[in-house]
Amino acid sequence: MSSRPTIADLARAAGVSVATVDRVLNGRHPVREETARRVYDAAKAIGYHAVGLLRQRVFEDLPQYRLGFLLQKPQQAFYQAVAKEMENAALSLTNVRITPQIDFVANSTPAGITEKLKAMAARNQAIAFVAPDYPAVTAAVEELKQRNIPTFSLLSDFASGVREGYIGLNNQKVGRTAAWMIARAAKRPGKVAAFIGSHRFLGHELREIAFRSYFREKAPEFEVLDTMVNLDTAEITHEATLDLLKRHPDLLGFYVCGGGMEGAISAIREEGLVGKLLVVVNELTPESHAALADEAVIMAVATPIQTLARETINLMIGAIDRGTAGVPGQTILPFDIYTPENI
Repeated sequence: MSSRPTIADLARAAGVSVATVDRVLNGRHPVREETARRVYDAAKAIGYHAVGLLRQRVFEDLPQYRLGFLLQKPQQAFYQAVAKEMENAALSLTNVRITPQIDFVANSTPAGITEKLKAMAARNQAIAFVAPDYPAVTAAVEELKQRNIPTFSLLSDFASGVREGYIGLNNQKVGRTAAWMIARAAKRPGKVAAFIGSHRFLGHELREIAFRSYFREKAPEFEVLDTMVNLDTAEITHEATLDLLKRHPDLLGFYVCGGGMEGAISAIREEGLVGKLLVVVNELTPESHAALADEAVIMAVATPIQTLARETINLMIGAIDRGTAGVPGQTILPFDIYTPENI
């Protein structure tokens, strides 16, 4: 196991003397801003243990913001990646000092979400989060707005007209793109299906509606089966996929509009149907990457999470500085498309 980087290692990586690093760490004597930033960047790059202290020294005179981020499903690779990018984006800004608080909701009940929001509101100046569109969530957003704490919906919209802004994909275009892919890839018309996490997730519902709309408008010769709710869980999706295949052995393919794709992928492999079904999923994760590689999945529609993180933080800072907007806005991000040929 490699040893922890030393102050000498940091000085070498930053191209300065050990004495200069010591001055930055302890604030004993003034150091040029450019030099201090170089030491800080080097500390991040090599994993120096006192990077937090360095950040405090380098950025202590800058404007400070406390931003909260509330995500779903802490065990899912996608949300873990979003959390990492939010933290990276917050720490990479050099003109402000941001203290991010990132938390997760394991159970997306109205009570669970509002409880987390209240706790975050006590510590943060703005909050961005992922949530179903429950009336209780709208009420919580209204209360935060009255307290001048702007909120932003991430990935799936909620509290329309009340929240400060939405940052995410055009989910109608995502759903139609998934349908287009399946219709074009199919060698013949047949049965297709869709999974959603919850009808309360407006992003999922918009994707599912658009998926159906495309077939109704452009490919009416296909039969779209009843939509299945999987609660964004791999276990439910696995069992539901097996049941779907049992009831419809002539199924051509399906689209997982929300989470839980891991269960669908495992069911396809279990049934020996890799390469025989047209399956579209959302987000590029280790699981979907592997499924694209062996063609258990033909396409993944992905959120550019680095862009999502940067845009979200910039909008949150802007809302804190100027106050809440008179007209809530939308920031629509372009989505990425991955196939077995371009992963």
